[in-house]
Amino acid sequence: MNRNHVFDSNGPDMRLRGTAQQLFEKYLQLGRDATSGGDRVMAESYFQHAEHYFRILNAMAQAAQAQQNQQPRRGGSSGEDGDGAGEHGDLNGHAQSGLDGESNESPEQRETVQ
Repeated sequence: MNRNHVFDSNGPDMRLRGTAQQLFEKYLQLGRDATSGGDRVMAESYFQHAEHYFRILNAMAQAAQAQQNQQPRRGGSSGEDGDGAGEHGDLNGHAQSGLDGESNESPEQRETVQ
């Protein structure tokens, strides 16, 4: 599931459609409006729906972070230490250098290469 996935939400008194971020913000605003209107029960219901979409957002962020952390470790066809073409290397597994001539490698990676 990606950030742009559209959800159909059956709220306490209406049906909403949107991304998890949009639904979170909408339920949060509805909860605030209900609180200012004095309806604590409806406000709590809206806040619970907002929390549900907040949890979905967190789960998607954690999944994206885990996927990003695993990408450089995937095996490639370079024959070297299995890094392949990670975000810090070219297709041959070599480090890309910046404009100032410095390597984009971390100090740990430089130690193993030198």
